[in-house]
Amino acid sequence: MIGRELVLLADDEPLSREYLQEALQSCGFEVHAVADGDAAIAALGRNSYDFVFTDLKMPGRDGYAVLLACKEREPDRAVVLVTAHGTMDVAVAALRGGADDILEKPVGLAELELCCERLRLRRRLVRENRFFRDQSTGEDLLAEGPAMRVVVALIDRIAPSKAAVLIQGESGTGKERAAAMLHKRGDRHTGPFLKLNCAAVAESLMESELFGHEQGAFTGAQKRREGLFELASGGTLFLDEVGEMSAAMQSKLLRVLQEGELQRVGGSRTIAVDVRVIAATNRDLEREVAAGRFRQDLYYRLAVVPITLPPLRDRPEEILPLARHFLRAGLTLDAAAERLLCSWRWPGNVRELQNVVQRASLLCEGEVVNAQQLAAWLHPEAGQNLREPTVVLTPFAPRDPITVLVGTPLEAVEDQLIRATLDHCGGNRAKTADMLGIGVRTLFNKLRLTAAQELA
Repeated sequence: MIGRELVLLADDEPLSREYLQEALQSCGFEVHAVADGDAAIAALGRNSYDFVFTDLKMPGRDGYAVLLACKEREPDRAVVLVTAHGTMDVAVAALRGGADDILEKPVGLAELELCCERLRLRRRLVRENRFFRDQSTGEDLLAEGPAMRVVVALIDRIAPSKAAVLIQGESGTGKERAAAMLHKRGDRHTGPFLKLNCAAVAESLMESELFGHEQGAFTGAQKRREGLFELASGGTLFLDEVGEMSAAMQSKLLRVLQEGELQRVGGSRTIAVDVRVIAATNRDLEREVAAGRFRQDLYYRLAVVPITLPPLRDRPEEILPLARHFLRAGLTLDAAAERLLCSWRWPGNVRELQNVVQRASLLCEGEVVNAQQLAAWLHPEAGQNLREPTVVLTPFAPRDPITVLVGTPLEAVEDQLIRATLDHCGGNRAKTADMLGIGVRTLFNKLRLTAAQELA
């Protein structure tokens, strides 16, 4: 019987108990049968059961008491009440108490099989939901140094509140992980945790994505669709790269945050929402406010509690603990590999470290990752990313537009071209990307990488 689902059956009538035990066994269960509610509650403390079937009327503690004890110990465990008194009042009371189903005696085999099929389906859906919820929140931040311990302590302190939080930091520092920790450690951890990357959604679709739309609101709106604010009600909505949001969308977002209500695109009905908003950005939003590119009132709405994640180069004591965490089980780093990892400046922060270490883990043929395997992706011989100072060569005096660039690293040439084109286009990123023949997302990534290298 190894591997079969285990059922606890409680019934004080011997014939009924024997029949239900055999019927449940024919449905593929291993059955532990007891004669009353007291024995059932005692058994719950000794074993872990997948399902519980209990008679309603029993001497001592009855089926309602068994139901209550089950739900207190494991709320997601399915409980079925079996009764010879199947009135509407009994059914309503059972369902209100948390029963997953109710069967009336005498229980037919076909009826029992359908009930068991529903229970198994529900159990699978509960497990899948728990798995996907864990996947959406991911692991917690690893705090090995004083800077990150301060961040984690702040998260623990503000997590139970509903206050909006603005997480700032360079790309790859763990802003999404920090947002997930806020959700998991808060009062809304049982609610949804939904995410939107504001830089990855076209301007024309942003309003529908956040607030939903009614059927026929625009071309292609063939049916009504709820937005993320509605879907996240009772939980948390994480707005990543909120600094990329247009002025028009900033105004609409501000209204929802102020009023706690919204209207779907093309709709007239006002819908109340209860959502905790956590925003993140790798921009300096105070500078963006001063430059007129981000609304000051929205900034104050989002930054009720600001959190800043330090770049990895400012917390070098965490490089090796993080690297070991990302290594495939059974692998280690040799001393030279550890020295190499510690010497790198990590412009891509924790995300870059994770990418490099996991790639080395997959390609490592032995049990030890060495420096040579890592060097293929770090390129330390270039001397541009190491902590030691590098020598910069001054180019010769120019004689033509190409000669002026001789001796300049290709990366710097690309940066100069992008900045010059961006200035020429008056700061319009879409026009700049079109003129350079690249995607807007690619342009954003190149600008962020340059900003990270300057800070380094």
